[in-house]
Amino acid sequence: MAWVGEVAYRLELPDELSGIHPTFHVSHLRKCLADESAHVPLTDIEVDNSLNYIEEPVAILDRKEKRLRNKIIQLVKVQWKHRKGSEATWETETEMRESYPQLFDL
Repeated sequence: MAWVGEVAYRLELPDELSGIHPTFHVSHLRKCLADESAHVPLTDIEVDNSLNYIEEPVAILDRKEKRLRNKIIQLVKVQWKHRKGSEATWETETEMRESYPQLFDL
């Protein structure tokens, strides 16, 4: 790993990641404690035609309402495939129902 400018690092990536540009902004880097059980095989990672990582939701963990002046927005906490529990995100329920109706069929 080497500094590139003031806010970027160039990483030494393994050969199987040779298609990925090795320079990253510091905001995209996180401290990593090696945990072999957290290893995600490259065959499990899906990308679209633009080489964007495709994430799939696994479950709805929680629900809450966000109150604005004139309306109430329903939010759901989503656990994503290949992410740890602390990396679940809050998404609008309407968008999740449109994109992933299977999560709400119980």
